[in-house]
Amino acid sequence: MARMKPRRVITEAPVAAHIIFWIIGALLLVAAPHLLRVPLWISAASVLLGAWRVWGVRRPAALPGKAVRVILMFAALAGVLLTYGTVFGRDAGTALLLVMLSLKLLEMRTRRDVLVVIFLGYFLVLTQFLYSQSIFIGAYLLLVVLAITATLIGLHRQGAQLAPMANLRLASVLLLQALPLMLALYVLFPRISGPLIGLPKDAFGAGTGLDDEMAPGRISDLRQSGAVAFRVEFSGAPPDAGQRYWRGPVLWLTDGVTWSPGAGAANAAPVQIDVSGEPVNYDVTLEAHNRDWLFALDIPATVPDIGRITEDLQLLAHEPVKSRVRYKMTSYTQYRNGVAAQNGLRRALQLPPDANPRLRALAGSWRAEIADDEKLMQRALDFFRDQPFYYTLKPPLLVDRPHPMDDFLFSTRRGFCEHYSSAFAMLMRAAGIPARVVLGYQGGEMNPLGNYMIVRQSDAHAWAEVWLGEKGWVRVDPTGVIPPARVEINTDAAAQVAEVTPLIDLAQAAALVNAWQQLRFGWDAVNNTWNLWVLGYSAARQQQLFTQLGLDSWTKLGLGLLVALGLPFLFVAAHMLLRRSGRRDPAVALYQRYCNKLARARIVRRPSEGALDFALRVARLRPDLATQTNLITALYCALRYSPTPPAHALRQLRQFVQAFRA
Repeated sequence: MARMKPRRVITEAPVAAHIIFWIIGALLLVAAPHLLRVPLWISAASVLLGAWRVWGVRRPAALPGKAVRVILMFAALAGVLLTYGTVFGRDAGTALLLVMLSLKLLEMRTRRDVLVVIFLGYFLVLTQFLYSQSIFIGAYLLLVVLAITATLIGLHRQGAQLAPMANLRLASVLLLQALPLMLALYVLFPRISGPLIGLPKDAFGAGTGLDDEMAPGRISDLRQSGAVAFRVEFSGAPPDAGQRYWRGPVLWLTDGVTWSPGAGAANAAPVQIDVSGEPVNYDVTLEAHNRDWLFALDIPATVPDIGRITEDLQLLAHEPVKSRVRYKMTSYTQYRNGVAAQNGLRRALQLPPDANPRLRALAGSWRAEIADDEKLMQRALDFFRDQPFYYTLKPPLLVDRPHPMDDFLFSTRRGFCEHYSSAFAMLMRAAGIPARVVLGYQGGEMNPLGNYMIVRQSDAHAWAEVWLGEKGWVRVDPTGVIPPARVEINTDAAAQVAEVTPLIDLAQAAALVNAWQQLRFGWDAVNNTWNLWVLGYSAARQQQLFTQLGLDSWTKLGLGLLVALGLPFLFVAAHMLLRRSGRRDPAVALYQRYCNKLARARIVRRPSEGALDFALRVARLRPDLATQTNLITALYCALRYSPTPPAHALRQLRQFVQAFRA
């Protein structure tokens, strides 16, 4: 009967406490942005599990056993599933990774466990870019990678007991050495159009200040967002403030409360427009908003390659804008859109028969008095101007009322652009004048530090267009006729001045606000440059760069890539050689002086002879030097090979070598 070989069990030494503290600290840094966006129970569970592991360093018996860990794992899985309805996708997947990584800390005891946690930490860094790719996040995550790399170095050099700053310095050197390689690959490695992998739908969570429906009266407190909607670089002078209408979705159908685009307009062919005046040429950098809208100055005269134009002059992208896009445009601010299909005019007169009877009666009374459409339109604008209508971001709710526009026109008389454009368009239709509502943005502020215009989500606006026969579709902004005295709005600048005015005088407050505005412009200019030249480095831009560099063939591109990758390696190698020749270990220099003294006494160290073998030979040839030789050799070996040499070993070696006489 064959004898069975005994099974060899390999055990690993436990990880030092300071390594565990370092890895938990590094993971806290990488998880911090996620902790602010995941549900509260996941944030609390992650923090508590990390604290449990820290407590386990002092009291190992407090760490849970395998059965408890399995129960916690299934509980966390069930919690994520109940919260998100799935374990797939950006949000659910990130939350699951975060809580499972926190659970992994509870079984982190050996070096292998720490390695798994460290590499999961690197992966968690990548998930941050699914939410933001800003320069701030990039800089922050670079510091996080530095901390994780320092932890990895400390794990491999536990016996050396190096100070944390030494690990950070070495990690910094490694990242700096990798930087040229990273830049070369980023710039020269061939890019392809589109992503390499498909991302989950919820990875495109960016939103916009607009929607494809409008329901005035459903919002009682409109919160304005300062997020950037798009940026515009003009070839010449920008248009006047009153002409900065950025056209977006066009709404045709209404049920008396809600406006929607309706079917057919988005697929129809564009109409011809008559333009006059000078064209406005510009480039638009549109932020991702996960819709198919493209925005252009009213009225667009060209169509970008990434989109198409519709009958009502909407620009629509071929697919939803899930990443930042840049396109060239030409627009005219003076135009006549005088062509309309009969079915389009019929749609622009549609009104529900029983909705808002007082609105219908008012429009009917105007029509009975005024036959001219343009004069009737002016009568409606005078009505908004002369009656006590107020512009406010906190209007009364109208959603539960049977005739919301009647209540707005004759009762509440308080609202924002949605209320005024909706009421005006319904009045025009009730009077027999075709009208529609246009959504988009109005305004924009120039950034003097970058010479471009910033259009923010807070600039979202709604206006109307009416059909005036030979003049065609005419833009009308009824919100603009409200007198300034009846505008109840607290702008950002006014709010900032109001906060600091009680503490300092008005001039100082205005100066602080101006300084803050300059800081905002500066930061936005930096972000814009980052967006254009880093995040916006597309396949087309790379091909343009290759053409400028003369890399117009695969052979030249391969040689350029080889040179770009080889030069950093040659530089690092040369630097290491020069450093090695220029900076000599002081212990080696002292030992060489000792060997030189012996050589003058005709005891020459052989090239293949180690320090210990040489000491034995010296003691055999010169017994009188044995004591000094053994001391010098022991100090030299400790300085060269011991992970923890004695504190004063180098000074003692210098003294013994100086006193040595052969």
